[in-house]
Order: sequence, then structure tokens, then C-alpha cells
Amino acid sequence: MRCPFCHFEDTKVLDSRPTQDGQAIRRRRECLDCHRRFTSYERVEEIPVWVVKKDGRREAFDRGKVLRGLLTACEKRPISLESLEEVVSRVERSVRDLALGEVSTRVIGELVIQELRDLDEVAYVRFASVYRQFTDIEGFRQELERLIQAHGRRD
Repeated sequence: MRCPFCHFEDTKVLDSRPTQDGQAIRRRRECLDCHRRFTSYERVEEIPVWVVKKDGRREAFDRGKVLRGLLTACEKRPISLESLEEVVSRVERSVRDLALGEVSTRVIGELVIQELRDLDEVAYVRFASVYRQFTDIEGFRQELERLIQAHGRRD
């Protein structure tokens, strides 16, 4: 595997272990040239799932896009990258388990929101405010009230 820092073509695997959901292998690697360490993930290549956008366009499911959305919502929150990778894996697994071949962005957004609700309430509200496109403070207030009520039921 090529080093992401110096682009040397050879690395050494220091540690391998399955991810928590068992859908990938996490490998710690060291570059044989610059000696910097990095993590790679190995997962089975599956049949592509097509995402149907709001305007009707279709594109292949991209776990990187889901991760970028989560990283934005979780900015400056005490959430590890590994936790976010696990969320992305669960969302991707759920999408593939639907076995539809196509899935709407709405379904993916709802899966992410459900994961964030349990992971971090601040990140949940951040993601929901963009995903649900609140146009005024009233929509935002209603979402907060739903979160507070759900939190009261869990206690």
C-alpha cells in the first residue's frame, strides 16, 4: 500500500484486527521509507447501491460522503473517528440490507439521524438542522422538543 504522506510504495502492517461491526479489517501500517504510521481499512467490495438524489439524479453510494457529513456535524465534539467509521459502517450495512439496488437520500439521512441521536445530541441537532432544512426558529424548536421528550423517555 502506498504511504499517504511520502507516497512510497511499500508499507509494513503492524497490527490487524476486525472492526467492531466485523465488516472490515483495520490495519495499522508503517511506511518503510518515512516511518510514519497510518490506518487503513479493508472491506469486501460489494455490488454498488445507487443513491437517488432529490432532483432525481442517481449516483453510487459513497461512504466518504456520509463520513464527511458526520465529521461536519461532530466538529469539536468528543467523538472519535473510529466511532464515526462504525456509524458509517452501520448506515452502509442498513442501506445494503434493504436490498433495493437504489435508495433515496431521505432514507440515508434518516439512518444517519437515528445514529447521531444515540451518539451525541449536539451533533444530532447540527445534522438535523441541515438535513431537515429548518427555515425558521420554529422548526428548530420543534426538533429540540422531540429530542427532549425522547431523552425523558430514556431516563
